[in-house]
Amino acid sequence: MKTIFSHALLVAGAAAGLALTVLTSPPAQAAMSDWATSEGGRMRIVALPPDATGHIRAGLQIEPKPGWITYWREPGESGIPPQIAALPGGSASLKSIAYPVPKHIKAGSASDFGYDAAVTLPLQFAASSGNGAAQIDVQAFIGVCKNICIPFQATFSLPLSAKAGKHTEETAILAAAEARLPEQPSADFTVSSFTLTPDLGRLQLHLKLPGGAHDAEIIVTGPAGYAFTRQDKAKPAEGGLSTEIVIPQLPRNYVPKGKQWHVLVKSGTRAMETVLAFR
Repeated sequence: MKTIFSHALLVAGAAAGLALTVLTSPPAQAAMSDWATSEGGRMRIVALPPDATGHIRAGLQIEPKPGWITYWREPGESGIPPQIAALPGGSASLKSIAYPVPKHIKAGSASDFGYDAAVTLPLQFAASSGNGAAQIDVQAFIGVCKNICIPFQATFSLPLSAKAGKHTEETAILAAAEARLPEQPSADFTVSSFTLTPDLGRLQLHLKLPGGAHDAEIIVTGPAGYAFTRQDKAKPAEGGLSTEIVIPQLPRNYVPKGKQWHVLVKSGTRAMETVLAFR
């Protein structure tokens, strides 16, 4: 499976009116921006004040309308991956974006990875000022899709107070988003070993699964724009599963040595994500 994404084409679409750009500035000291809206849904920034070290917990809260979807970091065959960037003028730099466990969404021949209900992407910022206050200036660019995929862009400016407060709603939103993130590998849920076949056509995986389960949903993300899910030769193994992920295509003359792929494994009610480093 290959994802092809052209930012230039999407920007052109936005210029033609397919994307909605909104500058939203809430009242001073707010911890949630106003909602930016489009035909397929809405989104906003939620954040907590900087802690004593300047670290800011935040999130991009996305609510697709019923019947619409939005996308994971590797969107699949036809989607748009989220793009979030801090803008000049703010006093907080974006350090990381995390992604809750996605669904494998199939519609006809299309195969995508994303979310068909409300989702919040956890964000981590660092405040550049030392007075305890900060301002997040950020641009978000996502896709919301139903029968067609519509680029949706918004710009947010969110001042954060240094004053202590409960921020009950914001804390609950961010905690719920973080609880939806995949686990780190653990003793009972991990990739025991992995090998690419010499022809680069298959990724052989040996997994340890919770409770000794013998099946799992697996999403392997390789080079940017490539995601693979089809399993072959799956069979129970001690404590888990032995399987092969079919790799139908890679970039021309691709050399895996020194590269890192990711694998997301869903087993029962749990999900784990880890890095596959090729040596």
